[in-house]
Amino acid sequence: MQLIKTKKSLLIIFLSLGLYNTAKSQGNLQYIDEKLVHFGFSLGFNALDFGITPSNQIIDGKIYQADVSNLIPGFSVGIISDLRLNRYLNLRFTPTLHFGERQLSYSCNGVKTNTLSLTSVPISVPIHLKYSAERKGNYRPYLLWGGGSYIDLGTNNDNPVLLRKLDFYTEFGVGCDLYFSFFKLAPELKFAVGFNNMLVPLDQRNAGFIADDDKKLSNALSKLTSNMLTLSFNFE
Repeated sequence: MQLIKTKKSLLIIFLSLGLYNTAKSQGNLQYIDEKLVHFGFSLGFNALDFGITPSNQIIDGKIYQADVSNLIPGFSVGIISDLRLNRYLNLRFTPTLHFGERQLSYSCNGVKTNTLSLTSVPISVPIHLKYSAERKGNYRPYLLWGGGSYIDLGTNNDNPVLLRKLDFYTEFGVGCDLYFSFFKLAPELKFAVGFNNMLVPLDQRNAGFIADDDKKLSNALSKLTSNMLTLSFNFE
């Protein structure tokens, strides 16, 4: 009788281990992608850039050129709302607050003359369409495309180069869902391209307090468009 009980106990243990290994081989969080709606948050880093069109205006007998001298890392934090459309497509709303900075470097005949820092605190409000591949174990790569608008809370009216607050942009990226026991983590790389000319010309703003020598920093520019590279880590 004791042997029969022992065999039953061992059978139950082996069946339990078999079911456990089967579940592990199938991956974590088997049904998380079948939810109609789910939420999460994202933390990440950004790098702001400009697409620059020079004015080629002659200023004091010189023509100045401008460029973004280097990419300065910033910080991003956002909220994720995800709507399942079908097995492969999801619609995502991810409002995000970014903290970033750009540094313009001016030169004349190859000689550096001035530098100017522009701080930005944009709130982006994008809608993305997410296309996911078939899941393999605990990995599922995906592509992302969408667009939206952002409002810059960090514009400084005292700066020689003044940026507009509102911009519209398109964005595309890649990522990979990693499935853990209790949550899903997705490293995601996105690139955004703005549509608007963000430069406010001197004749369209109050520029009386700007020193004459600093006015060339704005007059050397004809158009500034915003670009942003974002590396985020999504927790869902």
